[in-house]
Amino acid sequence: MDLDVLNMFVIAGGTLAIPILAFVASFLLWPSALIRIYYWYWRRALGMQVRYANYDDYQFCYSYRGRPGYRPSILMLHGFSAHKDMWLSIVKFLPKNLHLVCVDMPGHEGTTRSALDDYSISGQAKRIHQFVECIKLNRRPFHLVGTSMGGNVAGVYAAQYPEDICSLTLICPAGLPSTTESKFIKQLRELKESERIDRIPLIPSTPEEMADMLKLCSYVRFKVPQQILQGLVDVRIPHNDFYRKLFLEIVDEKSRHSLHENMSKIKAPTQVIWGKQDQVLDVSGASVLASAIPDCHVYILENCGHSVVVERPRKTANLILEFLALLHSTDNNKKQA
Repeated sequence: MDLDVLNMFVIAGGTLAIPILAFVASFLLWPSALIRIYYWYWRRALGMQVRYANYDDYQFCYSYRGRPGYRPSILMLHGFSAHKDMWLSIVKFLPKNLHLVCVDMPGHEGTTRSALDDYSISGQAKRIHQFVECIKLNRRPFHLVGTSMGGNVAGVYAAQYPEDICSLTLICPAGLPSTTESKFIKQLRELKESERIDRIPLIPSTPEEMADMLKLCSYVRFKVPQQILQGLVDVRIPHNDFYRKLFLEIVDEKSRHSLHENMSKIKAPTQVIWGKQDQVLDVSGASVLASAIPDCHVYILENCGHSVVVERPRKTANLILEFLALLHSTDNNKKQA
């Protein structure tokens, strides 16, 4: 073989080996770094840009895509202990010309965390309103989406700032009393009775606890490698003290049923999406909302748990788009009548 050709193969092999070895090393030694790279890659691939907004000395971190247009902007509020990137699986199936905004909730990821902040549901709704004003999202009414804790906040926001929003999507929202006790609520009651409330199932500290949490939140059984489970735990552990404080705040009497206490004040057209096999928040909450909100569209997803956004992203994106199209069509009909 010609020496130059041999050298070319050696150089090419070395060039390929470097990223492969880096990937293997990250997977084995620093799985949490690999997870961060994964989110960074998908944000770039989907065209989501990260920005910061300041309200006095408070900083909000958010990602966005597109610009405000004739269709309503969409603001997405994530759930407990998650972050703005949890919406990427749904963003993938939304049109690129839609103006999307995904914000880190108070105390989460890149948004300010302060021991003096009010993390009750009403306190979080006020912070989100500050964010909305910061980026002038409410120049025109926008569509608000929230899941789990974020759904509780979204519902309270819709009740307290009705002029800001044109429509609302609640995905397995917290903040409702239920006649049927979910598996998660049973676990909490048992932990409380045994005085082990510090071991909250949604705040894992080991790969095994992370696997249990994924089983609790999802109907679909994802096969997650041990190294990835370790990476997911490593990312969360530095924040677990905050998550415990936040959890006790949102299950406190002041916040536990915030959505239920405010749902009769919601006037915007509302869409409720719930996984039928939700083990965290029982699906019976959907009928509670339907009975209280005049213009409420309920969709129950079969073979789906609490993590609707992860388990059924395409279906969820399509339901939101269909709902917005229906509202647009209804508005046009009213104008022509």
